[in-house]
Amino acid sequence: MTDQPTPQWLYPRPDLPPILSPTEADVTVNLWLLPKFSMLSLYGLLEPLRVANRFGRPLFAWRLCSADGNAVTASNGVTVDVDAALGDAAIFDNLFVIASYEAEATVAAPQWAMLRQVAAHGGLLAALDTGAFILARAGLLEGYEVALHWESLPAFAEEFPALSVSDARYCFDRQRLTGGGGASSLDLMMAFIEREYGASLVAALSRQLVHARREAEADIAAPDYRPRSVRRAESIMDANLAQPLPIPEICARIGQSQRQLNRLFQRYCGETAKGRYLSLRLDRAQQLLADSRTSVTQAALATGFPHLAHFSRAYRTRFGETPSVTAKRGRMPT
Repeated sequence: MTDQPTPQWLYPRPDLPPILSPTEADVTVNLWLLPKFSMLSLYGLLEPLRVANRFGRPLFAWRLCSADGNAVTASNGVTVDVDAALGDAAIFDNLFVIASYEAEATVAAPQWAMLRQVAAHGGLLAALDTGAFILARAGLLEGYEVALHWESLPAFAEEFPALSVSDARYCFDRQRLTGGGGASSLDLMMAFIEREYGASLVAALSRQLVHARREAEADIAAPDYRPRSVRRAESIMDANLAQPLPIPEICARIGQSQRQLNRLFQRYCGETAKGRYLSLRLDRAQQLLADSRTSVTQAALATGFPHLAHFSRAYRTRFGETPSVTAKRGRMPT
């Protein structure tokens, strides 16, 4: 962090700034790309750094790394060249873990050591999307509040019940910065820049990026225009995935006939109330298997399937693959 007084940052340079090297910039941001990372997350992190350099000072450089120094392919199929293998350069100040699908596919002992090195030197560790799983499995999130993509929250909470999980878009908790990725990465990087250079620079960046900055508070849910009985029934279903309730009992709780509830579910959800309940249970099972080390048996029991054969048939019908195939992807070697 600079000790110089914060300028007003009113007007950027009209020309594009040079791409700075780590030796030229005040701060170098180290970005570790995992296979199938989100390109939107990467752009959200890099663009504020680039634009910040337009304000007349060599503020930021960035270093793209991969586990082996080879190019990394994002989830959209675009391949990105990197500057170095993680470990080739001494990294102590910060390390951003950018992951999405198959978060641990290339994580081995040297990468775990690098994460712990940054933590031991008091550096900032940041994680986007499923990158929080990597930090948590390295034992580096104890005592910190954690934010990650909403789709991964159930699996993360299942694997790390002792950790404090937030539904905010991102969390900046001392030397840990975690977020859901995607479009929220822009706000996450703005928070990082604000810590380094103050709010006035971030305000100037927001003007240049035509961006209305959003803070880290949890999002307000989009309006749900479905009938109240459908919303109430689905809420009851979601709260009782491990021990499913009979549909007549749900109907009794909400004061709705089963025939009318089925009609409403068909109209607004495209399936019967029973079918919707099954879909919710299977979707939760997929989240557990894809994003955690939950076994097939554990996922089945956690979503109300006491018989594995029934679970496997229903799962394959919905997702086109067996639960064990999903689990294999979610349980990469560490």
